Amino acid sequence: MLNKSIKHISKSAKHQKIRQYTQTIFFILFIIAPIFNIFRFDLTLGNFILFGYNWTLGLEDVIAGQAPTSDAVFNIIVRAFLPLLVIVLVFGWTSWKYGRFYCGWLCPHFSVVETINALMRVASGKFSIWDKKSNLQKVDGHVIKIKAYYWILVYAAVVLFALLWAVVFLTYLLPPKEIYFNLVTFNLTRNQILFIGVATLLLSIEFMFARHLFCRFGCAVGVFQSLIWMANKRAIVVSFDRNNALQCQDCFNACDNECPMRLNPRSIKRRMFNCTECGVCLHACAQVQETLNKNPVLRWRDGQSALQESDR
Repeated sequence: MLNKSIKHISKSAKHQKIRQYTQTIFFILFIIAPIFNIFRFDLTLGNFILFGYNWTLGLEDVIAGQAPTSDAVFNIIVRAFLPLLVIVLVFGWTSWKYGRFYCGWLCPHFSVVETINALMRVASGKFSIWDKKSNLQKVDGHVIKIKAYYWILVYAAVVLFALLWAVVFLTYLLPPKEIYFNLVTFNLTRNQILFIGVATLLLSIEFMFARHLFCRFGCAVGVFQSLIWMANKRAIVVSFDRNNALQCQDCFNACDNECPMRLNPRSIKRRMFNCTECGVCLHACAQVQETLNKNPVLRWRDGQSALQESDR
């Protein structure tokens, strides 16, 4: 039993390590993509830039009367409809199989959510100011000591992340060199200052007060993944071993306490609509049960074995 428990904890720890790497890489990519013209929409040019190339619909000759309208139809299908269809199908397939995998393993917003969660937990004992009760017990047995001065770090993280995002968003719309040069030389235009200022304010409010709410209901990408995932009863899901539910009596609701989305992982699938498949609850369960020389009661299941959560 002990060897199996150790195996589970080491596997879940490996998953969390990989997830940290993928989140970090994608966050960096989110920042540098416009800088290196990997992907952005240039308002000055009026078209997308993809891997250094202008991505247009190729309608210039049609508009100038130098090409037939059939060329316009062909270009719209090939350059707009088909790429969009491929993106939707690929993203839809991953959502069908793995749920909100993008959210839990790649999304830069979720990285911010988890970072602020960690700081706020030390500052107040809660992941969110809306949590009804504090959770100071860590899965390793230690008790978190509330440090009021951590609120300074919380506020700083909220504002700095908001400012960073505001600037990055602007570089997706205007030439990054221009934005960063103007920023460094304190020579931003009125409209640039207005965009960064308003975006920073709105993002600060969201990061501070509504980051979980946004992930659950405000993010179209997240909701899209959840809806497709819910339609597949055999998709991967966090499954609760109800036959060994008594093991939870010796726990302190570690899975509930550690969930970044503030969900209850032992619930059935339809109550886990917003699960990001991050696996934090599985790692917490494995750690706690390992100290009790028992197997975890939370595991990922898919296929036929996932029906025990989907059919309830």
